[in-house]
Amino acid sequence: MISVIIPTYNREPFLERSIGSVLAQRLACGELIVVDDGSTDNTVALIERLAAGAAVPIRLVCQRNLGAAAARNTGIRLARGQLLAFLDSDDWWLPDKLAVQAAAMADRPEFLVAHTREIWFRRGVRVNQHKKHDPPGGDIFAASLRMCVVGMSTVMARRELFDRHGLFDESLPCCEDYDFWLRIGCREPFLLVPDRLTGKDGGRADQLSAIHRQGMDIFRIRALVALLEAGRLRPDQRRAAVAELARKCRIYGQGCAKHGRPEEAAHYLNLASAINKKEMWPHEPGVLP
Repeated sequence: MISVIIPTYNREPFLERSIGSVLAQRLACGELIVVDDGSTDNTVALIERLAAGAAVPIRLVCQRNLGAAAARNTGIRLARGQLLAFLDSDDWWLPDKLAVQAAAMADRPEFLVAHTREIWFRRGVRVNQHKKHDPPGGDIFAASLRMCVVGMSTVMARRELFDRHGLFDESLPCCEDYDFWLRIGCREPFLLVPDRLTGKDGGRADQLSAIHRQGMDIFRIRALVALLEAGRLRPDQRRAAVAELARKCRIYGQGCAKHGRPEEAAHYLNLASAINKKEMWPHEPGVLP
């Protein structure tokens, strides 16, 4: 059985499209779990209306506002399927998404996780993706260091993935996907389904990438520090992660200087320099948040 998990927070204008794309799948899922993360709009009433006439069981779970990571984790814990598929509440799937991806995973049982390509829109207008945004398959760890290369709404994973590697870090208000896929990518290969099966509409002020735009690298820095301290990496992966940590500290420090935070800027620029000179980790206690 496939369990579909949609976390949502005040996305009433987009949620009907997302849920509708799940209900329109050629291969029906066994359950759709919608986790309402403390919405203050009419999200609950909308979901209840859609659930009343749906051919697929829709389970609505309401919780206080804890963030995207916590909402996904709630869905994972409640899911009854052996395959879990994720959809953000402002994205949508093409009708063959579940069928094509489930068939690909059935053909390749050695993979615990698969993702697809996306179709991108910006304020409703289709846009072309740069080559750097083309998702990789197989060993994705090196590609995942610079930026998140796995679209959350493209993912299908076996339950064993979470049993083996844990859940999303709920302390991160954003970049929790960057953190999670690094933790997975250092140990597990990814099956890339080359079809464009997921629609994504960006460029809105309510999206986390816009809300945290000026400070996103601090959360990526935290993710890299946690990964290095966990001792999960091979020597080559560790060297690559340390180099990327130094680069991100430098970029974040330069951003702090640009936005009038000189003490914070000096701290991260000095840290980047120290990491580069030592070419090693760990850091001294208390150096990073």
